[in-house]
Amino acid sequence: MVVRGVAALVLAVGLAGCVAEEGGGIRSVALLDGQITATAPAGYCIAPGAGRRDADSAVILMGPCRAGGATVPSLVTVTVGPGASAGAMAGGGEALAAFFASEAGRATLSRSGRGRDVVVLEAKAQGDVFLLRLRDRIAGDYWRAISGLRGRLVSVTADGPGGETLDPAAGKTLVLAAMAAMARANAGKGPTNGVATGG
Repeated sequence: MVVRGVAALVLAVGLAGCVAEEGGGIRSVALLDGQITATAPAGYCIAPGAGRRDADSAVILMGPCRAGGATVPSLVTVTVGPGASAGAMAGGGEALAAFFASEAGRATLSRSGRGRDVVVLEAKAQGDVFLLRLRDRIAGDYWRAISGLRGRLVSVTADGPGGETLDPAAGKTLVLAAMAAMARANAGKGPTNGVATGG
């Protein structure tokens, strides 16, 4: 069911099996006993030890590998849901858009946990990814990308530094790049369960 599957994304994290890039930044980690691999997009690194974990879900944080470079300053959060949670994508883009427009759906996205604190500005499928542009009373405007990887529901968000709002175009590009990096790292390792397109 969409509600249960998406709500599972609020759970979280374990970091293990880190792979460092030249210069010392961590670019890739094995999560949940190697069931899924988290990989940062180009220019970003994983914050060592950041996040939380439980037995079947994970949350990790990423940021620019180097200060002052060309990479957009941002905090990228990747949340990996429990096993089989990607089934929430099966209803397709229209079902997901309807769910997130509801009070219950907006509550799962809200930083406060209250649906009334979130406005969905855009909601659409783009390939295997479902994209949301949100206005949160606490977090401001930001993009969220959702997809299924290895049977698990994965969510990526991008926030500006110090709570600042990212440029909308930059935020969208970043969450898509982060999700693409995750998809490449987990290609051929199990079901993807992206947005169902019907047919």
